[in-house]
Amino acid sequence: MGLQRGGGRQQTVLVVEDDAAAREMYRSALAQDGYRVIAVEDGLDALRSVEAGRPHAIVLDLMLPCISGYDVYNDLRAAPATRAIPVVIVTGSEVRNLESNALRYFLRKPFRPEDLVETVSAAIRGR
Repeated sequence: MGLQRGGGRQQTVLVVEDDAAAREMYRSALAQDGYRVIAVEDGLDALRSVEAGRPHAIVLDLMLPCISGYDVYNDLRAAPATRAIPVVIVTGSEVRNLESNALRYFLRKPFRPEDLVETVSAAIRGR
């Protein structure tokens, strides 16, 4: 399901989540669906990972150490090279100061692993 059409190359998803158990659940669910997953625990590592190689999608928690998910999202949207990368927002807290388009792909914690896979797949397909 997560395999890219034509060439068989895996699509890469960057998971940005500071909670180790949640990060592993996301990584495992996406990897089982065929995605190549890069998992980091803070906003600074997220921005470094995106700079090192453009993922096909990003799963982004909003409450992160170092640089918040809000700031990561805004930085991604401000740069022409990263503005088109779909971002799946995941949070258990209230959402504030985000454009309504940011909530196109949104999951409120807790959610089922299959909901994550379905939402990431939809984000990559642009639906």
